[in-house]
Amino acid sequence: MNISLSITKTIHEWLFSIMSETAASITEMILIATVYLAVFAVFGLYLVLLERKVAAWFQLRLGPNRVGFKGLFQTMADALKLVSKELTGTVKADKFLYNLAPYFVIVSALMALAVFPFTQEFQAFDINIGIFFLIAISSIGVIGILMGGWASNNKFALIGAMRSGVQTISYELSVGLSLLTMVLITGSLQLSEIVEVQKSGWLIIQGHIPAIIAFMVYMIAGTAETNRAPFDMVEAESELGAGFHTEYSGMKFAYFFLAEFINMFIIAAIATTIFFGAWLSPFGITESIPWLGVFWFLGKTLVIVFLMMWFRWTFPRLRVDQLLTLEWKYLLPINLVNIVIMAFVVWQNLIIQL
Repeated sequence: MNISLSITKTIHEWLFSIMSETAASITEMILIATVYLAVFAVFGLYLVLLERKVAAWFQLRLGPNRVGFKGLFQTMADALKLVSKELTGTVKADKFLYNLAPYFVIVSALMALAVFPFTQEFQAFDINIGIFFLIAISSIGVIGILMGGWASNNKFALIGAMRSGVQTISYELSVGLSLLTMVLITGSLQLSEIVEVQKSGWLIIQGHIPAIIAFMVYMIAGTAETNRAPFDMVEAESELGAGFHTEYSGMKFAYFFLAEFINMFIIAAIATTIFFGAWLSPFGITESIPWLGVFWFLGKTLVIVFLMMWFRWTFPRLRVDQLLTLEWKYLLPINLVNIVIMAFVVWQNLIIQL
C-alpha cells in the first residue's frame, strides 16, 4: 500500500476510535486545512524569493544573498519584519471592511489550492465541477481588492481597486473560455478525470493547434488576472503609490502580497493540470512510484511560474486602454473562434472512432 494512504488511514481510524463521528470529521477537516495553510505559507515565501532571484538574474546582479545560505531565509526575515510592524490605517477608513478585505483575498486563494490533484491520492477536495469551482473561487478574490480600496478612504487606493475590478472581470472571460476549450476534449469538469484522460498523452498534444492557442491565451489572461506586469495597472507605483493596498501595513499588507504570489501559483497549477497532465510523468514512471507525482506536478508548475516571471521582467507596462483593447478586441474573438475549431476537431475524432 502507498505510504501516504497508510498514514492517512491510520490517522482516520485512530480519530474515529477516540471521538464521535462528527467530532472526528471536523478534526480531520482542521488537520487538512492546517497542512494546506502551512504549504500555502511556505510556497508564498519561497515564490517571493524565486521572484527576487529571477529578477536579479535578468538584471545581471546577485539578488538576496545575506540571510541564510545564498539568501534562503531572506523572505522569512521579511515576513518576521512585517509581523512585528505596527498596523496603521487612516482615521476615516471603514474599519470593519478595511480589516476584512485581506482575509477575502487570502481565503479565496487557500480554497482554490484544495482541488488540485498533486498526486492520484493527494487531493483534498475532488468534486465533479472542479474547473467551475476554480473559476468561481478566483472571482471572489477581487471582492477583497475592491473592498480594501474602497474602505481605505484614499483616492489612489480606490482608483487601483476600480482598475482591478475592470481588469479581473474582463480577463476572466478569456481564462474561462480557454479552459472551456479543453473541457470539450475531456467531456468533464472534474480535475481527476481530466488527468485520467491525459494518461494517453497531455491535452496540449491531444488538442493539436487549438490546444496550443488555448494555452497561449490562458497564459496571457492568467497573468493579467493576477495583476502582474505587464498588466499591473492596479499597482502602478508611478501613478498610484501602491494601488489598492496603499493604506495597508504590517501583516495585512503581507496578506495581499502573499496572495498575489499564491494566485500566480494557482494560475500555473491550473495550466499544469489542464494542459500538461498534472502529476503524470511523460515517461510513465509515476504509475509505479506514486510519490514522484508531487515532484512532477511542482516541477511543471514552477516552469510555468518562471514563464510568468519572465513576462514581468521583459515587457513594459501597458496603458489601461491597451489592456482592455487586448482583451475585448483580440483575446476574446480568438477564444470564440478557437472553441468552434476545437469543437470541430472533437466532432471529427468522434466520427473516426465510430
